[in-house]
Amino acid sequence: MYRFSNTVIGFLNLFTLLGSIPIIGGGLWLAKNSTTCEGFLQTPLLVIGFIVLIISLAGFIGACFNVTWALWVYLFVMLLLIGSLLSLTIFGFIVTSNGGGINVSGRVYKEYRLEDYSAWLKKRVQNPQYWRTIRSCILGSATCSKLASWTPLDYLEKDMSPIQSGCCKPPTSCNYAPGVMLSQDADCYKWNNAPNILCYECDSCKAGVLEDMRRDWHKLSVLNVVVLIFLISIYAIGCCAFKNSKRSESDYPYGENRMRKVRPRWDYYWWRWWHDRRDQLY
Repeated sequence: MYRFSNTVIGFLNLFTLLGSIPIIGGGLWLAKNSTTCEGFLQTPLLVIGFIVLIISLAGFIGACFNVTWALWVYLFVMLLLIGSLLSLTIFGFIVTSNGGGINVSGRVYKEYRLEDYSAWLKKRVQNPQYWRTIRSCILGSATCSKLASWTPLDYLEKDMSPIQSGCCKPPTSCNYAPGVMLSQDADCYKWNNAPNILCYECDSCKAGVLEDMRRDWHKLSVLNVVVLIFLISIYAIGCCAFKNSKRSESDYPYGENRMRKVRPRWDYYWWRWWHDRRDQLY
């Protein structure tokens, strides 16, 4: 059982070391791809892949060859990774706590309002440069073209994704009847039938993007909790492996004998005195 923790850490880090190779390969492949949407993922994939590679390599060498400094680096980086992942998970739950959309009377789909989302998310989509990138991504994905063949009945009976609801049609409350002069939602005036315009500049489109992001972030946060539990378990085993490596470098591989002196029991001196007096009397 003495080397059990080292063996477990060695095998686990071998698997993660091999697993980091396709992650890095996927990031490099995305870096050469011209599709804007996939470009969002290339940097996180490369960063995650290289971090996993470095951590796994340090853990594997340290556990299998009793290299104490490699295990120390492994545990230090693992602690930073756990802290970062925990912070990211908490931050994700906070910024995605609002939203969810509102029901539309007589419709299956929901509509989304930009003011319902957190200030941090709104600031992101209100940045013109950032929004141009997202807009190009939506255009390239042909999300709205799927609604081109819909009939008026389809709009009553079929559901839509948040991006379709916000970007591919005007708000349901808009009234475009001739001669009607009403105070309407500002998005009603941004709508255009041109396939490359539609409602891509509407606040409802930005809200739809945020709702899509919010749902994905919730799924990712749940996955992060599972990963955190796994990493904390691995970190605990790694601490045992580090302790084993430290012992193997000392003169006491099974732990130093720290006993300095033996103290008599509390009644020892009284017992000795009684027996000495008895010997003198008899």
